[in-house]
Amino acid sequence: MQNFWGRRFLALIIDVIIVTLALWIISAVIYPLIAMTNLFMVLNYWLVLAAFVIMGYFTYMEGKDGATLGKILMRIKVNATDGNMNYKKAFLRSLSKVLWIPLVLDLILGFIFGDTNDRFLDGVSKTVVFKIEG
Repeated sequence: MQNFWGRRFLALIIDVIIVTLALWIISAVIYPLIAMTNLFMVLNYWLVLAAFVIMGYFTYMEGKDGATLGKILMRIKVNATDGNMNYKKAFLRSLSKVLWIPLVLDLILGFIFGDTNDRFLDGVSKTVVFKIEG
């Protein structure tokens, strides 16, 4: 796939599948415990747990290696513009990934105010996404 945005989109789809599988596994473990203890009110906080899992996955993977599993498969990587990628920058650029509307807004603002290969939060976190050659 030669299209850079196509690679980024497919990487995001792969990462969404991975996070969804992780949430299914967490559900399979937690739900029987909830049912046995009759604490179904805990399910009210499921979206908060999902947000922590999503932010944790993207922040850890991009902060540690500069790439999530989806990015690795699509041969793209994130790096800081100063060359010093860290967890803070990974966290900042991942804020819009928790919900779809902020992600779409992030993309639109990136096209309006930034380089065409960057989301708005890439500019805020001073990071760039690039294709790995080879």
